[in-house]
Amino acid sequence: MARVKLVQIAHARSGDKGDTANVGLIALKPGYYPHLVEQVTADRVKKHFEGICLGAVERFELPNLGALNFLLHESLDGGGTLSLKTDAQGKTYSAALLRMEIDVPDELLSKDSVSN
Repeated sequence: MARVKLVQIAHARSGDKGDTANVGLIALKPGYYPHLVEQVTADRVKKHFEGICLGAVERFELPNLGALNFLLHESLDGGGTLSLKTDAQGKTYSAALLRMEIDVPDELLSKDSVSN
């Protein structure tokens, strides 16, 4: 198994709805999706955003898109119209999630030429 950052096997988009950040994580190739489902859990995302996400994290699977969607509740200090945070709309949360590391089988990486 190789330890890789999510940015090597996925891309992401993020935004907001009030005080909840919404982060979509999309596998770059269909073979990567099962590893995202297995390892990028709501609990791991909550830990990854420790100190930022003060509420619950919900995960939704979208297998037809090869994607996961996360709602990070209480993570925007009240939201865009209330917050004094630099990123009150959660636009940078996707880049932050892509820094998370997971384990991926070596053979999958060598087949696709993803480097560490």
